[in-house]
Amino acid sequence: MAAAAACRMSALCRQFHRVIKITSPLKAQVSSQPFIKNHSCLQRQNVGPLWFNTSLQCRLIHSSSSSSSPSSSSRAGLMEFFDFPENWGEPTVKSGAPWTAKQLRAKSNEDLHKLWYVLLKEKNMLSTIEQEAKRQSTQMPSPERIKKVERSMRRLDTVVKEREDALRLLQTGQEKGRPGEWRRNIFGQTYWYRFREHPIPWYMNKIYKRKRFYTPLFVSPFTRLRIEKHLKSKARREQREKRKQKKLLEQFPKKTAQA
Repeated sequence: MAAAAACRMSALCRQFHRVIKITSPLKAQVSSQPFIKNHSCLQRQNVGPLWFNTSLQCRLIHSSSSSSSPSSSSRAGLMEFFDFPENWGEPTVKSGAPWTAKQLRAKSNEDLHKLWYVLLKEKNMLSTIEQEAKRQSTQMPSPERIKKVERSMRRLDTVVKEREDALRLLQTGQEKGRPGEWRRNIFGQTYWYRFREHPIPWYMNKIYKRKRFYTPLFVSPFTRLRIEKHLKSKARREQREKRKQKKLLEQFPKKTAQA
């Protein structure tokens, strides 16, 4: 069966190659619209009983039209993943302070949307520089720039969530995007249960009734032991840190006092 299917497939492929004739695409005519220039035209060829649309699928890589000078309209392409040429080889690169939440709250949603992609491009560029510095086993110039960009992106995300929560409270009165409540499982652990929509009521839903949102009585002693274990491990970590600080103070008394 497999051999017969393979033979039929090969015969069909040979017939398909005999029918289709690939011809060179026509030259694109010069048009008054600049975005149509240097693009191939869609050709419709009538080959016997079958006709096919063939075109040279060439698509430019989209990149921002901003280069080193604002008035220039040339596309930077993949060079946007690298820093400006005047900063190449410099041990330090000047950079500003990260965006504060107060500054971001004063901007509109459209400005925040644009700023997010600007920060994202900056982060990709800095990540490329960091990987190139690792490849060459050298120090990245001004590595604190990555932390500044990440801090700005976290604050921007926080501001956007604040606006979404405020709008949701105004429209629905719900603090969270998906309402829920704190529940306990059968192991005595407390977790946040998010409500979901079901096609049938909960008292008729067998899958929902199978879940146990309570803690049996015989689990209470084990819950107490689990809490006790957590507190003991926390106390041991604190004692270990104190002994470490004491040992450092004995070895370096002057430096520790200056710090």
